[in-house]
Formats: sequence, C-alpha cells, structure tokens
Amino acid sequence: MDRAARLEQWYRRVYLEGDLDAVGTLFTPDLQEQGLLPGLAVTPGDLSVFAQAMMHLVDEPSFRLAKVIESGDWLSALIELEARRPSDGQPIRLIGQVMLRFEGDKVAEAYNSLDFLGLFLQLGLLPKDALELGMTGQRLV
Repeated sequence: MDRAARLEQWYRRVYLEGDLDAVGTLFTPDLQEQGLLPGLAVTPGDLSVFAQAMMHLVDEPSFRLAKVIESGDWLSALIELEARRPSDGQPIRLIGQVMLRFEGDKVAEAYNSLDFLGLFLQLGLLPKDALELGMTGQRLV
C-alpha cells in the first residue's frame, strides 16, 4: 500500500470508524510530532485522546486527501474535512495539512496544521468576530 493510501486508511479507521486501537499503527514508537497542540509534543497515546475529543465535537465526519505530494521519505497532504454541527446539523468545513517523514511504512516525524479557530467558530464555541477581535489585540475573556 502506498503512503497516501496508508494515511487515508488510518484517517478512515481512526476518525470515521472510531477504531482507537489503530492510532498507533501508523507511527514509529519514537514519533516526533509538532503542530497539533502548540507547545506540546504529541505521542501516539495522546493522539488517541485527541481523536476521541474530535469525534465527539462533530457529527457525520468525512475527509479527503485533496492534494498529496511525495518526495523521498516525505509525504505532504492537504486534507479537506467536512462534518455537521451536532446542535443543528449545519455543515462544517475545515482544511488541514500534514507533512510526514516515513521510516519504511511508519511515520517517524509529523508536522500538523489544522484550522482550530475555524472549527471552534463553526461549532459556535467562539464569538463570530473572534478572529477580528484577536487581530486588534483584544482578549476574548
């Protein structure tokens, strides 16, 4: 299985099917991760908790790898995520990116970026003008 198919299978198993035992199947034991939770290095065990939290925030999640670039041991993917807001069924759409370095068929390094601000705005968890307020330096609390 090629790397993009392996990544897609992992997302499907973990985020769509809720197979949390699959979380560690993609990564080397000494995974180096940055970006998912700023300031924290996330381990495969942490990813399981993160996946559970994400699955409880939305209904009917789906995703697709919109763009994939591979070069040597590296894979970069633009990921489009769609779901429904549990409170009223309104659609949610997010864009995320990953850069992954593989050792064989396992990810040894992962650099993640997800539009959490956009997610929380679409879920109604932040004021609609949170971005604008933040850009002016105002606190939200």
